[in-house]
Amino acid sequence: MTDTARLLAAYDEQLRTDAETPSALRVSRRGPLWLVTFAGGQGFVTYRDLGGADAADVRELVAGALDHFRADDAIDRVEWKTRGHDHAPGLHDALVDAGFLQDGTESIMIGLTEALAVDVPLPDGVTLRRLTTEADVRAMQAMADEVFGAPPSAGHAEAILRRQAVDPGMELWVAEADGEIVSAGRLEPVAGTEFAGVWGGCTRPTWRGRGIYRALTAARARSALAAGTHMMHSDSTEFSRPILERSGMVKVSTTTPYCWRRPGADLG
Repeated sequence: MTDTARLLAAYDEQLRTDAETPSALRVSRRGPLWLVTFAGGQGFVTYRDLGGADAADVRELVAGALDHFRADDAIDRVEWKTRGHDHAPGLHDALVDAGFLQDGTESIMIGLTEALAVDVPLPDGVTLRRLTTEADVRAMQAMADEVFGAPPSAGHAEAILRRQAVDPGMELWVAEADGEIVSAGRLEPVAGTEFAGVWGGCTRPTWRGRGIYRALTAARARSALAAGTHMMHSDSTEFSRPILERSGMVKVSTTTPYCWRRPGADLG
């Protein structure tokens, strides 16, 4: 088995189903599917595999899952998370025919923590640190909103603070220059597994291309390694994939979400 195949096998074994649902309000089972209800009207469908289902079986699974969520008036949107390496005949057509819209495909990136935990030189005047205060979290999220072109929202920071309260193992890291946050990212250990995730990466445009985000990734890897974590993972856009590859992560597959929204629901 190749190294990439080993990493993908570890992903399938450790990072699907239970590992995706620690904050779920409810989890129901329908055949191989996990039908998950999160707070805020969010439904989510995941599975380790589809159990050898053929195209007709897949259509029945999609219809049954959607019926499950439609029956709960509190659910106004559902995400079905697909993976490119799964045997899932006819799944794309079944989802689209049921009213799901395909979102952007991302690369599933995995790397050995020890290989990522290296020293990366920073530009002069740039320093890294882990955030510990609410004011810092709000400043970090305001920077992220600006970088992603989103309207400033106190709600985004509140969501991160709530997650921190539930998961004290989550770490928030930033790079700063002259007291200004110029790059940021999260480290999220996955309980009961050998993995930690690197998420939420963003860097101000004028500071890109200088190795800052790679240095942030290395800092998070060193923290994860100190905690005994052996592997790192992330779902990566095509913009960030090359950065993670330079850090030592490899693409093992792809993931594509399909999203359904209840007609007439006010989704803000």
